[in-house]
Amino acid sequence: MVYSNLQIFIVELVGTFILVVFATGSIVLDAEMFNNELGIPFAAVAPFIALLIGVYSFGKVSLAHFNPAVTIGYYITGHIKKIQVVYYFAAEIIGAILGSLFVLSIIGDKADLGANAPNFDFSMLLIFPVEVLASAMLMGVIFYVVYTKGLRGFSGVAIGGIVGLDILFLAFISGASMNPARALAPALLSGMMDNLWLYWSAPFVGTMIAAFAFRGKFISQRMREAESWKINKYFIK
Repeated sequence: MVYSNLQIFIVELVGTFILVVFATGSIVLDAEMFNNELGIPFAAVAPFIALLIGVYSFGKVSLAHFNPAVTIGYYITGHIKKIQVVYYFAAEIIGAILGSLFVLSIIGDKADLGANAPNFDFSMLLIFPVEVLASAMLMGVIFYVVYTKGLRGFSGVAIGGIVGLDILFLAFISGASMNPARALAPALLSGMMDNLWLYWSAPFVGTMIAAFAFRGKFISQRMREAESWKINKYFIK
């Protein structure tokens, strides 16, 4: 079934909203109610749950990007058209801002609304590549799921899982945003914009690396599917 750009816009907005509420809301909730005692493990589990919801609910409609860097990856591999990039970006940014507004209104305003921040105990020469790596691994897992046509029903577990693992093991270095929209919304509303350049550059670099690595595989897959379709059509006649 082919979905309209409006349908894609709506589900991407809702999915990004859910992701940002869980990803940033967990950090703010931890600061508001638990004095940051739950820490990174809690911040890692929350987006995992959000992506389980988003991928299984909306994956068939929009491929469940919820992330401008992922959208660029899908554009490079030919999964979406140029005009659709505009719909995706708009939905993701609006959804993220609405998510942060929800967190601010319902949960609180501590922890800079869950804005990402790198650990400056490390050099930027390490921080930037780590954020690139986290984003590339996320995009790689997403492409593997798409290439295998849903990873036998484990798509949400795989995608949510890699986000959770990236946060669990890499957030203490780079902040492990992997998502420019998720980084933008709390930074914009809290005024903590200093680190935004990192999360509007490194995730795109990471997803583009993965996209160019997988593009040939998807081209070959489409050629095989087209040839198979022609053969089947011939025998049906």
